[in-house]
Amino acid sequence: MKYSMNWDLDSIFSGGSHSTELQEKITLIQEQLTEFSTAVKEWNSKEDKPYFHQFSSILGLQEKLTFGLTQVHTFVEAVQSADVNDKQTTTLFGQIFSLSSSFNTIQTILTKKLVAMPEEEWKKLLALPEFRPVEFVLQETRTQGKELLSESEESLINALSIDGFQGWSDHYDTLVATIEIPFEEQDGTIIDLSAGQAYNKMNTDPDSEVRKQIFDKWETAWSEKAPLFGDTLNHLAGFRLADYKAHGVSDFLKRPLEYNRMKKETLDTMWKAVSDHKQPFIDYLNRKAQLMGKERLDWQDIEAPVLVGDAKPQVYPYDKGAAFIIENFKKVSPKMANFAQSAFEKNWIEAENRNGKRPGGYCAELPESNESRIFMTYADSPGEVSTLAHELGHAFHSHVMNDLPALNQQYAMNVAETASTFAELIVADATVKDAKSKEEKIGLLDTKIQNALAMFLNIHARFIFESTFYEERQMGVVTDERLSELMETAQKEAYQNSLNSYHPHFWASKLHFFIADVPFYNFPYTFGYLFSLGIYAQSLENSNGFEDRYIALLRDTASMTTEDLAKKHLNADLTKPDFWTAGIEIMENDIKTFLELTEEYL
Repeated sequence: MKYSMNWDLDSIFSGGSHSTELQEKITLIQEQLTEFSTAVKEWNSKEDKPYFHQFSSILGLQEKLTFGLTQVHTFVEAVQSADVNDKQTTTLFGQIFSLSSSFNTIQTILTKKLVAMPEEEWKKLLALPEFRPVEFVLQETRTQGKELLSESEESLINALSIDGFQGWSDHYDTLVATIEIPFEEQDGTIIDLSAGQAYNKMNTDPDSEVRKQIFDKWETAWSEKAPLFGDTLNHLAGFRLADYKAHGVSDFLKRPLEYNRMKKETLDTMWKAVSDHKQPFIDYLNRKAQLMGKERLDWQDIEAPVLVGDAKPQVYPYDKGAAFIIENFKKVSPKMANFAQSAFEKNWIEAENRNGKRPGGYCAELPESNESRIFMTYADSPGEVSTLAHELGHAFHSHVMNDLPALNQQYAMNVAETASTFAELIVADATVKDAKSKEEKIGLLDTKIQNALAMFLNIHARFIFESTFYEERQMGVVTDERLSELMETAQKEAYQNSLNSYHPHFWASKLHFFIADVPFYNFPYTFGYLFSLGIYAQSLENSNGFEDRYIALLRDTASMTTEDLAKKHLNADLTKPDFWTAGIEIMENDIKTFLELTEEYL
């Protein structure tokens, strides 16, 4: 079947960034905010008991606003992602962030009223059938709300965050839009590649000289604007640290761990398991270097395809990739397959490889229409098929939760990466099994292992870098030269000095370091990957009833701690190394197979 590579945004709001429907929606949200503000300020828990009908009404208004703000934000983000030169989106984001700031301020007032309720009264509220489904989130809100400052102080912080957190994050997007990578075609023609196009070509082109040409110019492009990116990162982190300090938070990992609903003990156990099992991945990198005729790999070679014998790079045109995803989803979950097919047919995906798009990929939700939109730049490779499956996994996760209360749909990033990575594993494993020859299997195994390598080494480097950066940022501004030193040092530690060259300006080119609302946008990827390996192992061991068990797990992801989720659905203790080691060993077996298959090609 022929699918469009461009998404449909007009069904959300017609007219793009100049949509009158969008402006009407923003006006409606402003009116709802006024109603919500009045209801919250007038609410008195003592007058509302014993049935708390007014509080229930307030939660209903809160849900409307949560869904409405998400709907308009997703739309504007989509418009900007597809065309980074659409300057009207900057104005729209200003409107949306102003509304979000007001919403956060009103929610702060509500939270402080919940904190002030006597314990006995609070327990009676939670015991009512109406609030039992959201008991976990309400209790979490009350507990964390005890750290809030006064209403006026929190209101000021929320207002300042528009030009603090969000302002610097937006500034990064503006800078990235100016990045162009010149590339010389075989006929001598010079073309300018966007950051997204250059990244794809740099990592997937089978020609090492092409990869080197792009990487050298890639590093140059980011280094030329490094002082600007350095200022952006410093001010974003500085605002965040000032916010922490105002709330009495000295440990910069406290908020990321709270957001991901996980213990520091769990995080430490996970990273120790990864660090203790890196040697097979270093062996893989060394073997890949040998197959490429190198002593050691350069940075741009890590994700390059391995071609042995008469093998040629596997090509998956978009329609073939879509069909492959649907076919293999069906083997594990027919509901997931049907959902994916619907996403393709309804044009929820922007995949065209063209200039003017932002780099990277994402899935964003449209809760009012119970839809998602997926953004990427598709490049016909097995890796891109896996990426597409990854984003469809995110969309399916939201899909199976869309009938839950809004409070129970707000799952954290670490468990969000579980569904996406699980979907990715299904497809990556299927490509290997679908191999028609030994040479083809080697190439596809390589693609699959690259993902594990990214989770265990690349993400670890990001975590080490960000931890060190925040430690130094507490003492003062960190220069762009120092940021590059920290990045290269982190990469050398994470990759155990196994590479010939590194990517010092990775900190500037990686969007994740500049995201406003989620600090430490790194370790949840590794968590989600290993967590999904445990789920995938269960699907292979016992497929009977697996689909229902899997959906039940996804539906619980926003209503309990990470540790409780693992205990309930996987019978696993995340504070012990056994669970993490078992997941890593699955990938070690793939590496063992890769080493055995490639032995004769040395």
